[in-house]
Amino acid sequence: MNAQQTYEEQTHETETPTPGPAEDYRAKAAAITVLLDAASERDWERPTPCEEWTVRDLVDHLIDSEADFLAERGLAIGRLADADPSESWRRHAAVVTDLLEDPEIGPLEYDGHFGRTTIGATMAGFYGWDLIVHRWDLARALGADEELTEDELDEIEAALPGFGDALYGPGICAAPVEVGDDEPRQVRLLARLGRDAR
Repeated sequence: MNAQQTYEEQTHETETPTPGPAEDYRAKAAAITVLLDAASERDWERPTPCEEWTVRDLVDHLIDSEADFLAERGLAIGRLADADPSESWRRHAAVVTDLLEDPEIGPLEYDGHFGRTTIGATMAGFYGWDLIVHRWDLARALGADEELTEDELDEIEAALPGFGDALYGPGICAAPVEVGDDEPRQVRLLARLGRDAR
């Protein structure tokens, strides 16, 4: 079972249509754009908290995972050839946002792993969750502001029970990091995702 499957299982019974998925996705994607626009050419090969992934690799993951999901729904969006990660991400995020703003695409229903859902809900929900977590990874790698808001921490935490042990499967999260109960909430929460935020 992959990460998207477990996210859908956790939200299936309580999920309601998310208001403004395009706006939700745009805001989360814009935070990634700010980080990448401030990076320099030498930053692309910096290591990230995701084992064996550089900044470039992590941006590729974000683009490819979202593009693959959309392609499976018949929405092939392609990507810029030979562009740096910042330019590739900016173009990708703009194309995805435009799709979600289309009144015939964002609300489009499909059979998810655990029932009917919409493209907009999945992009703003599961993939939005992914953007929050990986924004922290990029910020840590680039030496930028790593602080997540309480709302973002709430969103991360609310999805965790549904992942179960699948959260620590191949290509998802590393094993939990042991941290003290007196550490800040962000440190404790990211530790559950295999990240040492101290």
